[in-house]
Amino acid sequence: MENDMEYRQKLLQEYKQAAAPLLRYIPWFEKNAGQNPGTFYRGPESTEHSMSIPVYDSTLMSFVREAEGSALMDRNYSYVYTRNHIQNHEDERKIIAAAELRDWGILRGILSKYVLGGRTKSVLWSQAVQENIFYLVLKRMQEIIEYWDKPMDIR
Repeated sequence: MENDMEYRQKLLQEYKQAAAPLLRYIPWFEKNAGQNPGTFYRGPESTEHSMSIPVYDSTLMSFVREAEGSALMDRNYSYVYTRNHIQNHEDERKIIAAAELRDWGILRGILSKYVLGGRTKSVLWSQAVQENIFYLVLKRMQEIIEYWDKPMDIR
């Protein structure tokens, strides 16, 4: 019994250390929920056949860079989706809402899909903000940590 408590505390400390830097973005994601965080740049000499370049909010890009370097990234996130039969945004939201401490890997997988997948398909970053996925995952991680440990000061 004592070992279980020690193991859980050790896990919580690891999770807390990995998630804490990203939790400061929660207010920004909450404020921008449902909005498109990007625009398309078209140069002054562009024609109708020119390619426009996506430009994203600097806060979103800071989050993506910080998340990419964190221990929360799971390069095998596609397995999380197949194992848990996640097909769409509604499935993601249901799983996030029901996640507990033992489901931390699922939350990591969902977060990783949008952060890492956005490197090759940048529309995923916009989708994660518009569909509220980044906010929900970070908020749920915070709730799990605070439930098992103590309230966190995120600034």
